[in-house]
Amino acid sequence: MRPLLIGAASLLCLAWAGAAAAQQAKPPQVVPTLEKPANGEIAIPSPPPPDVTLPEVEPIISDEEFEKAIPSIGVEDDPELDRPLESIADFEKREAAEAATRAQAAGATAETPLPEVDDVRVPALADGDAVEVIGDAPISDTELAAPLPPLENFDVELVQFAEAEDDRDNVSVAYLVKVNGLDSADDSTDVDLADLFGDLSALYDGDGKADNAAMVRARLSADGELMQRILSSEGYYDAVVDTRIDLGPREEGQPRQRGAPVTAIIDVTPGKRYTLSDIIVDAAPTIPPTLIADNFPLSVGEPIVAQRIQGAEAAIALKLPQEGYPFAKVGQRDILLDSATGDGVYTLPVDIGKRSRFGGIETTGDLAFDAEHVGVLARFKRGDLYDSRQVDDLRQALVATGLFSTVAAEPQPTGESAGDDTEYVTMLVTQQAGPPRTIAASAGYGTGEGIRLEGSWTHRNFLPPEGALTFRGVVGTREQGIGATLRRSNAGQRDRTLELVTEVTRNDYNAFEAITGRVAARVSYDSTPIWQKKFTYAYGVELLASREDDYDFAAGERKYDFYTILGLTGQVGMDRTDSLLDPTKGFRITSLIQPEGSLAGRFSPYARLRTDISGYYPVTDSIVLAGRVRVGSILGAARERLAPSRRFYAGGGGSVRGFGYQELGPKDPNDDPIGGRSVNEMAVEARYRFGNFGVVGFVDAGQVYRSSAPTFQNLRFGAGIGARYYTNFGPMRFDVATPIGRKPGEARVSVYVSIGQAF
Repeated sequence: MRPLLIGAASLLCLAWAGAAAAQQAKPPQVVPTLEKPANGEIAIPSPPPPDVTLPEVEPIISDEEFEKAIPSIGVEDDPELDRPLESIADFEKREAAEAATRAQAAGATAETPLPEVDDVRVPALADGDAVEVIGDAPISDTELAAPLPPLENFDVELVQFAEAEDDRDNVSVAYLVKVNGLDSADDSTDVDLADLFGDLSALYDGDGKADNAAMVRARLSADGELMQRILSSEGYYDAVVDTRIDLGPREEGQPRQRGAPVTAIIDVTPGKRYTLSDIIVDAAPTIPPTLIADNFPLSVGEPIVAQRIQGAEAAIALKLPQEGYPFAKVGQRDILLDSATGDGVYTLPVDIGKRSRFGGIETTGDLAFDAEHVGVLARFKRGDLYDSRQVDDLRQALVATGLFSTVAAEPQPTGESAGDDTEYVTMLVTQQAGPPRTIAASAGYGTGEGIRLEGSWTHRNFLPPEGALTFRGVVGTREQGIGATLRRSNAGQRDRTLELVTEVTRNDYNAFEAITGRVAARVSYDSTPIWQKKFTYAYGVELLASREDDYDFAAGERKYDFYTILGLTGQVGMDRTDSLLDPTKGFRITSLIQPEGSLAGRFSPYARLRTDISGYYPVTDSIVLAGRVRVGSILGAARERLAPSRRFYAGGGGSVRGFGYQELGPKDPNDDPIGGRSVNEMAVEARYRFGNFGVVGFVDAGQVYRSSAPTFQNLRFGAGIGARYYTNFGPMRFDVATPIGRKPGEARVSVYVSIGQAF
């Protein structure tokens, strides 16, 4: 074929040369390149400018030489070129005849069968073209002419294999995991490498089962990379990790037993463990000079452990802003390893920034309140050394207002000198006020107290800043009421609250019936779920007007009377527990004093005193023992001079469980409680929590007395069991209790449902 290719190339050259010779007698022209435009049409080239002189092109060969070199292909030279093409049928007839002639020439006898040559009828298409016969099938074959059957009638018969295909990659596989060489790692590591690998391993997480062999290989590959990362994080930078799968033993010439577990093997060669030979912290001098060194928990000679190094860097990044450096930045570490000695030189650049003090406060964004009120929430003053903990405290206080969808507090440099080589920073508070209105509801049930439903609507910023207006309603089987409260949070001072309350309630208990109107003002320093305080206080004044019924022993019947009471309130508390809503350790003490008097007729002053003590002790992480004691006394007035609603009662879900609400204490001839001037209560609980659920066993005791001082005699006991469901706002409580030594008229079982622990 090579001479043919060369000849063809020569022919092309001759053709090009002849074309050039044909142009010799004509003026030289420029032939522009034709470009095909986007619309698919061929653009017509424009002629060259008339003033352009083009060079003459000399022909390579003359026209005569070109004509002589081209072979003649005219019809006169080969008449066959002008003959019309024969049909396929004629072609096949001619081929058959020529084959017979060749066979006779080769000496075939008369008995030798020759190819049969028949007239082949070729049907014509509509346009007159002939249809070519396919293969050796005659055109009369009805199967070829018949139309194809419809697809829905086409019968497909599945291929049946003589033996089922064995695709081991799609067969469920059981496997074992084996790690070799890990025990040769340095024993000085604080981390159990085997346990750490087991906690993160994909193979162990699969519990020895995989859908197919490919899954086992994928898990093994991932665990090999995991092992390499674990070893590097513990200072084994030269570790070598190899993985393989052991299919298990089998007899020679026999296939492996089907279903037998394979073994995924990880071979580990830890190598040497690198240690810190030098620690270099590249930073400017600080005040005090050893600030970084004292708070950088790394030392020369210890292994290069990633967690330790990251923790040390985080400690610096945390400590410097707490000590007056708000703009400190920890740079990118560099560790230079020596493979010959296993030493590592650790270098850390630290930009401490400018030492700063608190300056002013600015605020921006969609404001809930202005910068002046932000200053009330801040616990720092202008000129105080910058401390990021104070900034975090401010940020949490802003969140606790409940007035923001987002809020941020960040220091901004001012360049203003504050003396002592420091400068002021401005705290920029970015606010995004959130929806200020809230609708809330709660429900509870207690034996003797009945069902109680409470709902409220609150506008938390009705009178900015933080002036909340709340409308409240209570509907229950024994209590109904409506009221409004205007509450100013952080009133002129952080965590101080001012409340103005007006309400009307109706109570229908066995002890008394009352319709009461109340107006009160109160100033308090209370704990909240976000800010639990060690010391709390409250003081206030209230005015009550109440129509209540009481049993008149002289008349032998219940009579209504009207009471007008003016009183003061003072309360102090100490809280050393670990949680406001669900404490597990510590104690609380709260004391209340309420000097008050009746304004009906002659003024009759008296004082109500009450002290509550509770303690909590964690036996284990899931078991807590809790106990409480309550003692109360009313001094300065006889029981009959007291409004029934101002006396002491005991019994119920928040008092002595196992008894109805206000059921304990002195009673009238109708066996209804009439209250007393002193009370004592005690309770012990064992709380067991598992996940978000809990079980509580408890014993309560208590009694109410006619005297002004509790005698701790004739105590009544109740015992029971409760269930708890713990939510993010506190536990939901369901308690069932029964009285010990039940008396006639007392319920066998009492049920209490509410939110929060009993104490």
